[in-house]
Amino acid sequence: MSEPPRPAPTLGALAVCFLQIALSSFGGGLSAWTRRLVVEQRRWMTDEQFLGALTIARLFPGPNQVNMAIYVGVHFRGLAGALAALAGLLVVPLTILIAMGIAYFHFHHVPALQATLSGVVAAAAGMALSMGFKIVGGYLRQLDALLFAAAAFVAVTVLHVRLPLVVLVLAPLTMLWFWPRDGKPGA
Repeated sequence: MSEPPRPAPTLGALAVCFLQIALSSFGGGLSAWTRRLVVEQRRWMTDEQFLGALTIARLFPGPNQVNMAIYVGVHFRGLAGALAALAGLLVVPLTILIAMGIAYFHFHHVPALQATLSGVVAAAAGMALSMGFKIVGGYLRQLDALLFAAAAFVAVTVLHVRLPLVVLVLAPLTMLWFWPRDGKPGA
């Protein structure tokens, strides 16, 4: 069982946290880094709170991590918190991205650069897998949750169903299934 979350972070802490997430996540893996910092290291949220936030961030249109930064910021400090988290996530990384984009278009024909970028993508995939295994570990005793997870995986990976359709079908079903009944957690 995890420890209870710590007190709400300051605006500066939100900005620094999301800046660290953005700067640690070149090539992807933002969700994994967000979980690592927000849940494991800073203990601002529990795993359940994080997964709820991640689910909401994925249900709304727009980039998941922007939605996640806004969610976390609003959760702790309202609109100012959302702006602080969003600034941390976007300002410095966007500046670096523009500089790297300019450099890439000048040097994209260099094979060493292509090989390096492939390595970054592989590392990002590994981080995403790591987060997936950590999340599944918390649900190993909940057969119904594992079945919903397996259904989503099979639909997206095996049957190649478009992600929005999977979300539109499974999100309401899981919400209904896990909806608290008689003051107790659902299902």
